[in-house]
Amino acid sequence: MNLISISDLSREDILRLIDSAEDFRARRGSHETPLQDKSVAMIFEKPSTRTRVSLEVACRELGGHGLYLSAGELQLGRGETIADTARVLSRYVHGITARVYSHGTVAQLACHARVPVVNALSDWEHPLQILADLETMHQHFAKLEGLRLAWIGDGNNVCNSLILAAAILGMEITVASPHGYAPKARILEQARSLGGEPAVVVEPTVAAKGADVLLTDTWISMGDEGQEAERLRVFGKYQVNSKLMELAGESAIAMHCLPAHRGQEITDEVMDGPQSAVFDEAENRLHTSKAVMAWLMGNM
Repeated sequence: MNLISISDLSREDILRLIDSAEDFRARRGSHETPLQDKSVAMIFEKPSTRTRVSLEVACRELGGHGLYLSAGELQLGRGETIADTARVLSRYVHGITARVYSHGTVAQLACHARVPVVNALSDWEHPLQILADLETMHQHFAKLEGLRLAWIGDGNNVCNSLILAAAILGMEITVASPHGYAPKARILEQARSLGGEPAVVVEPTVAAKGADVLLTDTWISMGDEGQEAERLRVFGKYQVNSKLMELAGESAIAMHCLPAHRGQEITDEVMDGPQSAVFDEAENRLHTSKAVMAWLMGNM
């Protein structure tokens, strides 16, 4: 089995992974080694803080060995096909994670590899991030079904995975994005086919009112730097700030997958305030990475 899209997982799979992640969090340091004597190839076309560190530490604490492979260190950078790379790596390692520019790259790796492949971010989805987000929500609310989510900002890869996860788990989601930056119709259609009813609005206040969770991400993702001036203009009112949190209510939490551009998509007051779950969310990248690798590549 591979994890390329969050929709590769059933409701039961997701809940099992969250339970496993919670167990790993509670028992950190207990020296469980489901990846004992196993190696994981970790392909990084894009730079990373949380993804790289969480995957490498997770693999090491599970008893395995993670091999960091930048694009420049692989023959992929000199024209070897993705299919050939997948076939060769499958002879050496017990699993592959890939943080890539194009979703097609990780999809091809999964198609041709004989070991599990995990999407550690593509331009279309970020399932590892969403599993950490779901664990964070479960910690705060002790449930997932019925939660009201408000996504504020760009309808990007993280938003795509969140929309699909909400459909699978029975959560309500409203996305507030500027015209031209809303989630793609294909994702919305897929969510509906999974039983979800995602709503898309323009006004952030509409999405935030009564929400349990406010989520956001950078307005300027890697690859969008050439659009910085335009994006700063367009997204100006799509900021998670204290006024937006007041609309959600005292029990609501704020989340951001990081890195954050403080003062743009989220304010210091919210990010460092009592309703922030941002750093719990970041920590949970470690625990959910353990859960995924133990399940797909280990002896659990």
